[in-house]
Amino acid sequence: MKDLQNDTADRAQAYQAARMRRAVIEMCRGPGQGYAGQGLELADVMAVLFHGHLREQDRFVLSTGHAAIALYAALWSIGRMTDEQIRTYGYDGTHVEESPLDDLDGFEVTGGSLGQGPSQAAGMALGERMRGSDAHVVCEVSDGELQEGSVWEAVMFAAARDLSNLTLLVNDNGEQADGATAEVLGIGPLAPKFEAFGLHAISVDGHDIPALRDALDAARAHDGPAAVIARTVPGKGVTTFDRFARVHYVRTDADTWQNAADELDAALAALG
Repeated sequence: MKDLQNDTADRAQAYQAARMRRAVIEMCRGPGQGYAGQGLELADVMAVLFHGHLREQDRFVLSTGHAAIALYAALWSIGRMTDEQIRTYGYDGTHVEESPLDDLDGFEVTGGSLGQGPSQAAGMALGERMRGSDAHVVCEVSDGELQEGSVWEAVMFAAARDLSNLTLLVNDNGEQADGATAEVLGIGPLAPKFEAFGLHAISVDGHDIPALRDALDAARAHDGPAAVIARTVPGKGVTTFDRFARVHYVRTDADTWQNAADELDAALAALG
């Protein structure tokens, strides 16, 4: 029975991930540009979080502001954003900005200044514990953000305060705005580094839904703060983006966006 339940959850979350990827393309092709690579790579992570892992009382902090497109897609997938809202992504005057403000439902912090989310998430986790809440705080942070010293201050604080209700979710895509993360400023190996700073570290394929689910569940159950390091591939799910050297931010023509949409429609049909 458990295997059947797991298979059902795997398929349901894979379907939601495909829906999110399709929404990402829809958001970007209107203005012709956007952080498509970020949204596509995080779709599996978001599907596991928002379609099973996060409870009503839990809090999700997106530290990587320019990855907001992935959170928009997740919020849309659970009915907290409308089709009309997400189609305004990146346009002048919209509240659905490429890097968001915290006045939008679903966004705990303003994430444009990178490396700040973990400190805020640690404060939230401590606050939740002090008021007797069983809320768990999950904070997404990118591998590039780990070049910021403030992240490691937050990690030391979380370990010192034994924040069992905090999980750092590292989007380890190996890429940042200026190039490969390892070439800009190497930050690995990540798991031993987090362990040395006092966090339990779990490395996982960020596109393996069952493994992601197990890793997040194990992090929540651990007696102490934990880091889940999810290895992801920018632009995951859209092979038509392979011609680009980098897909951190995509600016391209209408035909390319349509080809991406057609590819994801086929993926959705296979899962539906």
